[in-house]
Amino acid sequence: MNLSQYLLSILIWLPIAGGVVALAIGNDDELGSSRSSGMRFVSLGTSLLTFVISIGLYQGFDNGTSAMQFVERVSWIPSLDVWYYLGVDGISVPLILLTTFITPLVVIAGWDTIKVRPAQYFAAFLILEGLMIGVFCALDGLLFYVFWEAMLIPMFLIIGVWGGERRIYATIKFFLYTFLGSVLMLVAFIYLYGLTGSFDLFKFMNAPLGLLAQQLIFLAFLLAFAVKVPMWPVHTWLPDAHVEAPTGGSVILAAIMLKMGGYGFVRLSLPIVPDGSAYFANFVIALSLIAVVYIGFVALMQKDMKKLIAYSSIAHMGFVTLGFFLLWSITAETGTVLGISGGMVQMVSHGLISGALFLCVGVLYDRVHSRQIADYGGVANTMPVFAAFMVLFAMANAGLPGTSGFVGEFMVIIASFKANFWYAALAATTLVLGAAYTLWMIKRVVYGEVANDNVAKLEDLNRREFIVLAILAISVLLVGLWPAPLVDMMNVTIEDLVRQVGQSKL
Repeated sequence: MNLSQYLLSILIWLPIAGGVVALAIGNDDELGSSRSSGMRFVSLGTSLLTFVISIGLYQGFDNGTSAMQFVERVSWIPSLDVWYYLGVDGISVPLILLTTFITPLVVIAGWDTIKVRPAQYFAAFLILEGLMIGVFCALDGLLFYVFWEAMLIPMFLIIGVWGGERRIYATIKFFLYTFLGSVLMLVAFIYLYGLTGSFDLFKFMNAPLGLLAQQLIFLAFLLAFAVKVPMWPVHTWLPDAHVEAPTGGSVILAAIMLKMGGYGFVRLSLPIVPDGSAYFANFVIALSLIAVVYIGFVALMQKDMKKLIAYSSIAHMGFVTLGFFLLWSITAETGTVLGISGGMVQMVSHGLISGALFLCVGVLYDRVHSRQIADYGGVANTMPVFAAFMVLFAMANAGLPGTSGFVGEFMVIIASFKANFWYAALAATTLVLGAAYTLWMIKRVVYGEVANDNVAKLEDLNRREFIVLAILAISVLLVGLWPAPLVDMMNVTIEDLVRQVGQSKL
């Protein structure tokens, strides 16, 4: 049997099966017990094996074609013409690799810090990993929707069980925002099914649609994906969810789950309703620029490190949606490809940087049990190795050349300049604002005199923490210094998308 034919199914169901095994082994309050260690090693082994298999996906992927690869198609609900239909292209593979890369780091980060129901904790992340990969692979609308909604359940539990004092409020808010937006996406899918008699996404793309129908479908998609990104003004659930989530939950939420919104725009909105997308493009650009500028100022005012990073995520994801919707403001195809490529690079880069920053906050929280900036100061005096990592990730967050944070933002700013000088001028303010709020936090937390006894007693990174942050630091520098493999993987797919979107359905 040729396993490469089922590579995507293995990537989806292996971590889910690993999560079930971790649940079956169960909890043991004694951290060093054989049962407790076995459960943790099963979780780590499953996540690492999934990552290794995803490298096979990368090696077997052909950059020279925009066609779907590793396709699997099996009848699922014949009476409705619903298929278990999977495939990947240059847009989905980078996000699958990001998912399989981040998950083992989250497992290692929670190795000995999660003492309450650890089996359920690790199982939730493994099951979530499989469901997220399913979203990036699904080519059937109903299958896409099932994976999309099922993701909410493990994240709901992660925040609700292992979160902070206001975790129930944050969990309910997170669930209601994301679920209500997604219901409208389902309504759009059902309408398209009525036209085509199938949930096949390619049939959706070829369906003849008038302008009004496209506008309404686009608005349904916009609400589903804008909440997930999240875009201003439907962003208010994110800071609460981040603040209350455990460290691992914040990392997955920022690094991968926010990318679902951006992925939805390029996989569904742009190719299915190109004229509807064109009609609302300036509206989305305006929302994106508000996120970049206004939310940057909001981040400056934060006293909680997690809230500051959460708001910076909203500002940085504004670059993603800006890059995607510059399409109709640029006449040259090279500029439109540059904008979408920049948005995609920004998604991957932001996944690495925001995940690393939330892990840094987690390292401090595990020692001091506070996220308040005012409770720190002079951390570099007692934790010099940690301070070096945190400063590196802060520089990357501010868009320092040589780090991954610079590449995507620079590509989007160049594309913005080709579209409109004022778009570029407003987008470029993130270079100032990003530096302002990030360096302001670093100055107060890392530098200066030792603030209090809690900081004086801090111990530097242990081996587990060092490994996680070092891997992320290498990744941030690698993408920043050598983005070519990432850009080359996406390029042909994005060029084909631009040509497809350029063809009106009217």
